[in-house]
Amino acid sequence: MRIAVVTISDTVARGERQDASGPAVVARCQELGWPVTSTHLVADDALAIGTILRRLSDEEHMDLILTTGGTGLGPRDVTPEATAAVADKMIPGFAEQMRRKGLEKTPRAILSRSSAAIRGATLILNLPGSPKGATESLDAIVSLIPHALEIIHGARHD
Repeated sequence: MRIAVVTISDTVARGERQDASGPAVVARCQELGWPVTSTHLVADDALAIGTILRRLSDEEHMDLILTTGGTGLGPRDVTPEATAAVADKMIPGFAEQMRRKGLEKTPRAILSRSSAAIRGATLILNLPGSPKGATESLDAIVSLIPHALEIIHGARHD
């Protein structure tokens, strides 16, 4: 499985703040035995987000892209829109499950606009920008990811 982690944050991209969520997602993937092929930092900019998602999917042939950040309510939070703009299909159930599980821990989970999509043969998951929110959201759906990737790559639903 080829995995890329993309941190989406203006302040991290400008070097004003250390990235905490990207490394937390990488560490969780490693705990799962999932090697992360590459990591990236991108500003909260729909064009830049779309460009990296297209490149990782179409040119680098990632199986899974995990983004962290840009899923909130702020005026610069555009990750779900950028993801939808490059998606072939949206997968609402992943986002619904992440929010449902998050609500068990905090009522603020309902404010997350995390989303999930398919582009080509790549699964794209938008995780929240906090390290805890990102890893807990990933954990909420982690058992479904291998099967989803099998289906995306052409396996039958059994």
